[in-house]
Amino acid sequence: MRTTLVTGSAGFIGSHLVDALLARGDKVVGVDNFDNYYSRSHKEANISGQLGHPNFTFHEADICDQSLIMSLGLSGLDSIVHFAGRGGVRPSIADPESYAKLNVGGTRNMLDMAAEYGVPQFVFASSSSVYGINPNVPWCEDDDDLCPISPYAETKIAGERLGHQYSRTHGIRFLALRFFTVYGPRQRPDLAIRKFAEKIQRGDEIQVYGDGSSRRDYTWIGDIVKGVMAGVDYRDSLFEVINLGNNQTVSLHELIEAIEIAVGRKANIERMAHQPGDVPQTWARNDKAQNLLGFAPNTPLNTGLEEFVSWLNSQPKP
Repeated sequence: MRTTLVTGSAGFIGSHLVDALLARGDKVVGVDNFDNYYSRSHKEANISGQLGHPNFTFHEADICDQSLIMSLGLSGLDSIVHFAGRGGVRPSIADPESYAKLNVGGTRNMLDMAAEYGVPQFVFASSSSVYGINPNVPWCEDDDDLCPISPYAETKIAGERLGHQYSRTHGIRFLALRFFTVYGPRQRPDLAIRKFAEKIQRGDEIQVYGDGSSRRDYTWIGDIVKGVMAGVDYRDSLFEVINLGNNQTVSLHELIEAIEIAVGRKANIERMAHQPGDVPQTWARNDKAQNLLGFAPNTPLNTGLEEFVSWLNSQPKP
């Protein structure tokens, strides 16, 4: 039976991964500090069904506290999946120091732990934000023309480079998975799809930045989790950077129309100026993920949105 440590295990993607690992019979150690970036109650709900599982152990701990992380005595791990950190492009512009501390310093602490305890496998949650404003779409991992335009994106590049260093010096297999706009049940309250759906349901105005032509590669959480699971099981090369996206782009205008259909109500739109840190498009090339991980996302946006809205309707109303 394999044992995986998941940092950020009470978050959106982390909690879904824990579910999948437990479902296949693995042991899982979860770590989360319930950061106040959004309500603790959301994260507690994410893991409420996991806490009594015999193969799940949870620690409330901060990855920036290296002495605490080391004191947990987490020996015998087969892999670490590192999701913990601060998300969000726009907030990182206002507070770059905390993003560097959490996303870079915290990642170094986890890599130190992997080296100390001889953990052979480290899967790192990177981001499509590292590509920045890059017209060479769809984006390929071999493209060295990374043009990040936010502190958040810079921290993700730094995490990938730390992984390369530790892979070379400590023999840790390191996979950096660049996620492309993940959505689905348990999505963070500050992310666009959830904000839009909740406001449209209430009849509130939604704030749309720019003219609606920006495009994103929206990727269903179930597809992402399959890709991460394959990353946990990967045993070939020692270091890889891999896109996990849907290999399709959808404009903001098209996304709002799709949410309107899923919710069954028209949106009231307030047009806002373009915001610093936003890129005009994201688009993943998935050849490498297919070849190395067997990654083949197959969830259409309208199908995913229907399931997301169904979940949203099942949640307690404030």
